[in-house]
Amino acid sequence: MKLLPARFMLERAEATGHLQHGGPVAETTSGTFGLALALLAAVRGFDLTLVSAASLIDDRLRRRLEFLGAIVHIIDDPEGSGAQRERLAQLHTILEDRPETFWPRQYDNPDNRMAYGRLAEWITREIGRVDCLVGCVGSGGSLCGTGGFLREVFPDLTIIAVDTHRSVLFGHAPGRRLLRGLGNSLVPSNLRHEMVDEVHWVGAFPAFASAHRLHHDHALFMGPTSGAAALVAAWYARKHPDAVIFVILPDEGHRYQHTVYDDGWLAALEGWPAAVPDEPETLARIEARGEGEWTRLVWHRKPLATMIGAERGV
Repeated sequence: MKLLPARFMLERAEATGHLQHGGPVAETTSGTFGLALALLAAVRGFDLTLVSAASLIDDRLRRRLEFLGAIVHIIDDPEGSGAQRERLAQLHTILEDRPETFWPRQYDNPDNRMAYGRLAEWITREIGRVDCLVGCVGSGGSLCGTGGFLREVFPDLTIIAVDTHRSVLFGHAPGRRLLRGLGNSLVPSNLRHEMVDEVHWVGAFPAFASAHRLHHDHALFMGPTSGAAALVAAWYARKHPDAVIFVILPDEGHRYQHTVYDDGWLAALEGWPAAVPDEPETLARIEARGEGEWTRLVWHRKPLATMIGAERGV
């Protein structure tokens, strides 16, 4: 999926002169966007440098990125939170050494969101009316980009954000996250909280089990973030049987064959196996839970500061 914004951002950068043909590109990534950049760099001849964390990219993905020609810097991440600040510090060092380098800035570049106009166009052309959009949030690009365009056509569209516990995106304190591919340890500019009607925090275990169910029941070999999104969308569909719901499944399962789809790896996790909850626990306030839990908070399209202020009685 990340090929869509990666291609759009590189093409825009070339068109505006911020990136020369075959020039250097550098980005911080949790893996999927970096892979998209590496695929495009290999085909188009860009000089690509990626910065990630030890908790995000395993040796198999690193070898694939390097085989495609990317230089990969891995930051130690003993806390397991993604080391976003440390990754950005390393990236800025790279940019200082080579000022001509283009930084796509997936978290803050509005071209990330704008790229999803193509997806919104496809949805309206092929599906027509949509009542609810469900998507995971990391950079905010896919959910807020697609949702922004769709809401121009369907003003009553319900937008549901899927996050995970101990991600700071919707007010949790940062901490170790077993579920990767969504969430963040920094709040990106591309996340528009005032667009979101409700947020769901899905723990790793429900996401893993949901991904297994997608594969077993529907032959969809998807990753755990797709499992989390599908879990939430299926619940909303049961609650609103007449609604037309579109869910974005952002990752495939190939990257997780040695983890989420490996029985031995799963068996070593405390708390596994875990049943998939039938519905989330609806919260009255922002509150982080364990990896086996799935919670929900009605967000009311409010800014993050407003919701956090309400928590503190401000």
